[in-house]
Amino acid sequence: MRRSRLRVDAVLASLNAFLLMLTLVVPDWIEVVFRVDPDAGSGELEWLIAAAFALGTVGFGLAARREWRLSRA
Repeated sequence: MRRSRLRVDAVLASLNAFLLMLTLVVPDWIEVVFRVDPDAGSGELEWLIAAAFALGTVGFGLAARREWRLSRA
C-alpha cells in the first residue's frame, strides 16, 4: 500500500511540476486548450494557476518523501 501511495504522490508531484513549468513558459496554453479567456488577457489567472501548481508540487513532493521515509523504516 505504501509503495502505491508513494508512486501516486510522486506522479502527482511530477505532473504539477510539469504543468507549473508549462504555465511559466507558455502561459496562454490554458486559453488555447479550454478556449476561454476569463482574465481578458491580463495574465492574472495564469499566475494564480502557476501558484496552485507550485503548491501542489511542494505538497505532493512532501507527501512522497514522507511515504518513502515510512516505507524505509
